[in-house]
Amino acid sequence: MTQGRIIKVAGPLVIADEMRGADMFDVVRVSDKNLIGEIIEMHGDRASVQVYEETAGLGPGEKVVSTGKPLSVELGPGLIGSIFDGIQRPLEEIMRMCGTNLQRGIDAPSLPREKKWHFTPLKKAGDAVVGGDTVGTVRETAVVNHKIMLPAGLSGRIKEIKEGDFTVEETVYTVETEKGEIDLTLMQTWPVRKGRPYKRKLSPDTPLVTGQRVIDALFPIAKGGVAAVPGPFGSGKTVVQHQLAKWAAADIIVYIGCGERGNEMTDVLNEFPELKDPRTGSSLMERTVLIANTSDMPVAAREASIYTGITIAEYFRDMGYTVALMADSTSRWAEALREMSGRLEEMPGEEGYPAYLGSRLAQFYERAGRVEVCGSEAAEGALSVIGAVSPPGGDISEPVSQATLRIVKVFWGLDSSLAYKRHFPAVNWLTSYSLYAESLSGWFNENVKPDWFALRGRLMATLQEEAELEEIVKLVGMDALSAADRLKLETARSVREDFLHQNAFDETDTYTSLFKQYLMMKLIMNFYDKASDAIKKGASVEKIVAMPSRESIGRFKYVSEKNIENEYSGIITALEMDIKEALEASVTE
Repeated sequence: MTQGRIIKVAGPLVIADEMRGADMFDVVRVSDKNLIGEIIEMHGDRASVQVYEETAGLGPGEKVVSTGKPLSVELGPGLIGSIFDGIQRPLEEIMRMCGTNLQRGIDAPSLPREKKWHFTPLKKAGDAVVGGDTVGTVRETAVVNHKIMLPAGLSGRIKEIKEGDFTVEETVYTVETEKGEIDLTLMQTWPVRKGRPYKRKLSPDTPLVTGQRVIDALFPIAKGGVAAVPGPFGSGKTVVQHQLAKWAAADIIVYIGCGERGNEMTDVLNEFPELKDPRTGSSLMERTVLIANTSDMPVAAREASIYTGITIAEYFRDMGYTVALMADSTSRWAEALREMSGRLEEMPGEEGYPAYLGSRLAQFYERAGRVEVCGSEAAEGALSVIGAVSPPGGDISEPVSQATLRIVKVFWGLDSSLAYKRHFPAVNWLTSYSLYAESLSGWFNENVKPDWFALRGRLMATLQEEAELEEIVKLVGMDALSAADRLKLETARSVREDFLHQNAFDETDTYTSLFKQYLMMKLIMNFYDKASDAIKKGASVEKIVAMPSRESIGRFKYVSEKNIENEYSGIITALEMDIKEALEASVTE
């Protein structure tokens, strides 16, 4: 164990000398207060330590002790439903220990040590096992069957394995390896900065269905994909991430509040336990891990929270689960990097951010993916990462947004002008994109309807034409447009207001199945096709626009899933009658 002494304190940065036996990224304990930190730079025997707690009151001469181990997380039963801080301390346990005022240097085991879990073995004595093999299961919650896996890098034969109730520290099974016998428990540890291993990455050809129409229909994300949600203050980034956490077709949700305001994490803590999971009927917290690192917590811990969250997410991916990770927001993490870089007196990059900002973001996002997991049995897991970006003033030309856009494949650009018009989700359909759309088209055509992707293309083209026509309207007025162009504008308005606008707080509208989304797109395009034919035959565009059935199309999003087919048929029938009446009325005039 290496012990040095402080020679300088600069905010969250502590410089210590006499640290020759320590290594990069070792966890250290600073001063008698036992503050936790991590070595981020070494020059000879001088170490620069990033301290994850408040450093007020520290001074030169106080001790710095290296543990000789990298910052690691505990992985095992007890993760689901827990609320951790950035360095995986359980906040509920800490509150029991010291009340609502978090004390410095306080430590608590990440996983509960007294609680017993019932272990059911899937292997027996004599079985050969390799790293990643599931040796048994623990029913952690009503919806999560926690698979106990042989830690990566080990292989051998099981000498003994027991069924029963165990704490995370008690020996459950023993494996004979080439280096001797190893006693193993329900828990394993893993260094957070090192990605967990897998056999190979698979192509992203299956969508992560979210129930959010603007995402699923126009800008889909693949299972194992990466997406960015940039937008100015008040444009709805957090609500979008909450919606994805609630409704995305993922087995496990890891939600990281990285440097955001405390009230936003409070919303999550209040809402999630009460929300019913649409697939299981249980509380959403029964498949969620929360990492709360709010803006009033020490800046340096933001970096740890990002790595802690993605390591936990990779652990559940290795069990063969589909995991969705929400990071809100990576801009706050980048600000922490900028502060530490400044304290280290490194050469600054653009806007003071460190020159390695892009590579750090890439290291984080590249840990996402749909993979064939380790182990002797063929299985796959997926980890999708959705990162919010908070550019100052919504200016996405700033370094964090630009570095993120070079990495991610999906860009859901939130627009303050849409938010001011109360159009939510405020995803700008002209600037957003998904590079997964083409590779996912086959899945949608096969699993929803064969013309899904063709309908999506027509919707996108309609919105694009609307933008072009609006420029003409600004110049010469609406009256200068032909009847066909006015119909295009009306159809685009229907796409925006009846399809893209979605109320996150309405019981029915908050989630839309893919089949219902298909019917909604079909209704709008049916209206356009039939109205277009009628206009060619002499129908008045004013009478077409005023048809009563158009209101039914707008209300279709509030129809419950069980009634959509009957309602759809009724609207199509009414639409045909209205078109016929409008045509007859126009001809008689």
